[in-house]
Amino acid sequence: MSEDVTFCGVFDGHGPHGHLVARKVRDALPVKLQSFLNSCQSRQNEPGQTCFTGNSKKSDVGDLDKDGSVEDKLNSLWRETFLKSYKAMDKELKSHPNLDCFCSGSTAITIVKQGSNLFMGYIGDSRAIMGSKDSNDSMVAVQLTVDLKPDLPREAERIKRCKGRVFALQDEPEVPRVWLPFDDAPGLAMARAFGDFCLKEYGVISIPEFSHRTLTDKDQFIVLASDGVWDVLSNEEVVGIVSSAPTRASAARILVDSAAREWKLKYPTSKMDDCAVVCLFLDGKMDSESDYDEQGFSSATLDQSNHSGNAAESDDGQKSEPCLQRNFTVRSAEENDTYGRLAVEVDGDGETVSADDQSWSGLEGVTRVNSLVQLPRFSEERPDP
Repeated sequence: MSEDVTFCGVFDGHGPHGHLVARKVRDALPVKLQSFLNSCQSRQNEPGQTCFTGNSKKSDVGDLDKDGSVEDKLNSLWRETFLKSYKAMDKELKSHPNLDCFCSGSTAITIVKQGSNLFMGYIGDSRAIMGSKDSNDSMVAVQLTVDLKPDLPREAERIKRCKGRVFALQDEPEVPRVWLPFDDAPGLAMARAFGDFCLKEYGVISIPEFSHRTLTDKDQFIVLASDGVWDVLSNEEVVGIVSSAPTRASAARILVDSAAREWKLKYPTSKMDDCAVVCLFLDGKMDSESDYDEQGFSSATLDQSNHSGNAAESDDGQKSEPCLQRNFTVRSAEENDTYGRLAVEVDGDGETVSADDQSWSGLEGVTRVNSLVQLPRFSEERPDP
């Protein structure tokens, strides 16, 4: 894509194969977005580079002004692109021959910054916020997305209309979950996700929420993070941590470290949930004191689960790529008893190193028992009301 376009995403897997689903979505969804954008552009008879530059001149888009503003056309184009890409992604997962997504899935929060335009498409409970300066030049937090939890009125209404059930367990009244009509399973803690096909007939969907925002000079940075961060840190705390980081390159790692500390303080007996973070700095520079104009973002994950068979999987041999381990968005008796307290990270060669020995590189993540409760039995017996 052109220099003026930046894509960022966070994908938080859950269920027995959630780490594989998240990795597949991470690798495939950006390609689909670009492909559908190109096809939508062609259909609208726009010049090939119009929507990738963000710097379109009137002479380039004269035809657009007849039917509406350039911004409106751009907004419509990206909306269609996000909707089609997410639909195609879920379809690919459903027909994938080697990836069982029946009770496994992933969130997605994806943003495209094109000039001063910010386009967002997202499903699940990962969140995007922005650090911006107010009229007094003080940093404030602006939430850009909505956590798509099952108890949101329109989400709950759709799920119940499709015969799914929404309720929270007694031991965690603050976590509403989606359940099958005939079984107290799987207990998914979000209303939209890729995969999770056991619930797709009962109101869980993969249609993304889409939004557009025009950025200003007051807007400093955007943080994308999985719910493991937001479970323990407020939007304001996150903005404070990122804005006070000694270097921009370290911002995401410091934020994940802070979330891990808060988990230990607030939930000492619980396993940490996945924490994956991307910090995008809107001036495009990595460190404010330098003119180094490469990628203006840092990203980090930290994984606290220690599952043999997952921990040692290499991630295509690429360095600085996220090791998306199993995410306990699903709760089962076996997993509840497993606490894997030793943090494990996989380096680019697939070698496991302990948390004490590892040096933080580009991307790292963290796990707690949360997103799913148990796998469905699919018996015909209906529980008594």
